Amino acid sequence: MIYLDYSATTPVNDEVLDTFTKVVKQYPGNPNSLHKLGVEAKELIDASTKQIADILGVRSSEIIYTSGSSESNNTAIKGICLKYQNRGKHIITTNFEHSSIYGPLSYLETLGFEVDIVKTNEFGLVDLDDLKRLLRDDTILVSITAVNSEIGIMEPIEEIGKMLKNYPKCFFHSDITQIMGKKKINLENVDLASFSAHKFFGIKGIGCLIKKENISLIPLIHGGKSTTVYRSGTPMLPLIASLAKALRLSYANVEEDYQYVLSLNNKLKQDLMLIPDVYINSNEYSIPHILNVSVLGVKPESLLHALEEKEIYISTQTACSSNNTKSRAVYSLTNSEERATSSIRISLSHLTTMDEIETFIKEFKNCVDKLRLR
Repeated sequence: MIYLDYSATTPVNDEVLDTFTKVVKQYPGNPNSLHKLGVEAKELIDASTKQIADILGVRSSEIIYTSGSSESNNTAIKGICLKYQNRGKHIITTNFEHSSIYGPLSYLETLGFEVDIVKTNEFGLVDLDDLKRLLRDDTILVSITAVNSEIGIMEPIEEIGKMLKNYPKCFFHSDITQIMGKKKINLENVDLASFSAHKFFGIKGIGCLIKKENISLIPLIHGGKSTTVYRSGTPMLPLIASLAKALRLSYANVEEDYQYVLSLNNKLKQDLMLIPDVYINSNEYSIPHILNVSVLGVKPESLLHALEEKEIYISTQTACSSNNTKSRAVYSLTNSEERATSSIRISLSHLTTMDEIETFIKEFKNCVDKLRLR
């Protein structure tokens, strides 16, 4: 089997799974309970939270545990807009966001909020001059992803955050899901940030929303004691401990892993560019873990299933996208309907081997040739 869909989800690291299993067995108490077992569970949550906070350069009090990035994004966007709607109802985002950004934004539009799309340049990077032009006195939220999940374009989050500091009534949210565990990120100028453990070899079902201390939210879930007033429900101790472990492990060799994945990406691009009517959509501003290509004359789903028969696994668009056959991100970048309807995503990790890349290229060529003959 050759797995090349790491941006959709990653296999659980054995050490992370061991941590989860040990905590499940050794910490049976509810962290909200006042007895000894509850106190022990609460102490482990606090230790795990401190570890996460130290790695990310934030405060423990700024961490809200959620079920994953989709919940974190919804909590951030709805929570901010509903809490501060007396300041204004204007929101700014991009054409390169995840569906869990567009979903809550569409909902807020039904409540009278106005959403503007900031322009991006030829490389898919946010046009800072256009962002300044769009900012108004009633703008309360800017939501811009750190890394696009389909093409891998890395936005200048730090620069955007610094600029938005001049607009104190406006909050800055970033979906940092696709950069976590791949490259270090500075959250100093980000007000809210969302991510999920299963993107960096953690367990599905646990994620975080980083919310700076001076900010308040209207929660999605009300009632029930938890680690924070912003997300009710019994704290999921085993998942929290496993998240801390996954994050620590992913940061241990993050620079070395990045360079290794870059070498795999370069090999892939070099060989794929030799195939007729195959276009590379990812560019020099994309992280090497994601390579988006368009294969003209071949339906993405047909290619996916042809490779699946060879036990090679890739994806079309992003795993959480709708069934829309046109990629919004690819179309925004290339302005080509043909490329937007024929794109696939190959996503790599430090577990990917060069042998796997060479086998993939060979089978990819064979599958494309057969599908075109049909």
